[in-house]
Amino acid sequence: MHPHEGGRKRVQAKRRARYPSRSRGASFRQTVLNCIRSRPVPHSKPLVTVTRKLPDIVETRMRELFNTQLNIDDVAMSREALEAAVAECRVLVPTVTDRIDADLINKAGDNLKLIANFGAGVDNIDVDAAHARGITVTNTPNVLTEDTADLTMALILAVPRRVTEGAQVITEDNQWQGWSPTWMMGHRIHGKRLGIIGMGRIGQAVARRAKAFGLSIHYHNRNPANPAIEEELEATYWDSLDQMLARMDIVSVNCPHTPATFHLLNARRLKLMKPEAYIVNTARGEIIDEVALCKAIDDGEIAGAGLDVFENEPAVNPKLLGRPNVVLLPHMGSATIESRTEMGEKVIINIRSFVDGNAPPDRVLPMDA
Repeated sequence: MHPHEGGRKRVQAKRRARYPSRSRGASFRQTVLNCIRSRPVPHSKPLVTVTRKLPDIVETRMRELFNTQLNIDDVAMSREALEAAVAECRVLVPTVTDRIDADLINKAGDNLKLIANFGAGVDNIDVDAAHARGITVTNTPNVLTEDTADLTMALILAVPRRVTEGAQVITEDNQWQGWSPTWMMGHRIHGKRLGIIGMGRIGQAVARRAKAFGLSIHYHNRNPANPAIEEELEATYWDSLDQMLARMDIVSVNCPHTPATFHLLNARRLKLMKPEAYIVNTARGEIIDEVALCKAIDDGEIAGAGLDVFENEPAVNPKLLGRPNVVLLPHMGSATIESRTEMGEKVIINIRSFVDGNAPPDRVLPMDA
C-alpha cells in the first residue's frame, strides 16, 4: 500500500460520513438539501410565516426546521393579516397572490429580515422598499421553466386547433352527430411563424418545443440571444417589437412583468397583428391590455387567444368568457407536483442559508443595485 493511501481513505471516509449523499451522480441540489438536513437546528428557531398552503412535504420540512406558521385553510391572507404577520415574523414566505408593497414593508417590525418568495417572479414585492429597510428578498428561479413551457405549447396547440371547443362537444348532455368534412376546422401550426416576446429560460424552452412542431422561431428581447442558442433554435431576432408582431401567426408572451412591460401589448400594438394571428400569454396578465384585447377579438383584428394569466387576478374580464376562440386557464403554468415541490425546496434552502449567516443563493436585488 502506498504510504499516503491509508490517510486518503480515512479522509474520504470522514467526508462520506459528513456528506452522506455526495456520491457519484448525486445532483448539486440534492447534496445541498442533504447537507442542510444533516446540520443541527439552532435552539432558537426563527418565526416563519407562510401565506398560502404549500405541498405537505414542504410544510412538514419547514415545521421541522423553523418555528413555522402555516395557512392551513389556503385562503389568501387579508391586508390586516399580512400586516400582523410582518409585524412579528422574521421570515415571510409570500406567493404571487400577496401584494408586498412599500406600505406593508414600512409597517414591518424590526424582526423581519427575509422575504422568501414562493415563486420566480417578484413583481408582487416592492424590492426597492425591502432593500431600503435592510430586508433581503429571494425567489425560486429555474424550477418552473419546463412546466410553464409545456403549458404554453398546449395553448399554442389548443387555440388554433379548437381543442377545447371539440372537448365540449362530447359530454353527457350532448350527443355527437359524427364526423363531417367541414366541421370544427381549425388552423395548422406546422410551418407557421411563432413570435416569442422574452427569450429568457422559458422563452427558449417554448422555442425548443415549437421548433419540434415545425414552427419557425422569431423573438423580441432587450438583447439578442447567444449566437449558439440562435443557431440551435434557428431563431430570428427582431429589435423592433412592432415589426415582429405584424409578421407573426402566433405570438407567445414570456417576458417578466415590470414597469416597462406593463400593457406592452396595448391597443396600438394589437392592431399591428394579422387578423388570422393568435396570442398566448403564460407570463403575467398585466403585460396585455385586456380591454384592448377583447375589442381586438370583437373587431376581428386577431383570431383568438390562449390565456393562463389575467390583468386583475383572480378577477377575469367578463368579456373574455364564453368565447369559442379564447381558451382560459386558471394560472396553472407551474402547477405540477414536481415544480411546486422544488419551489418549496428552494424556499427552504434560501431561509436556512440566511439563518445560518450565509448569502441566500437566490437573492433578488433592486434593478439599479
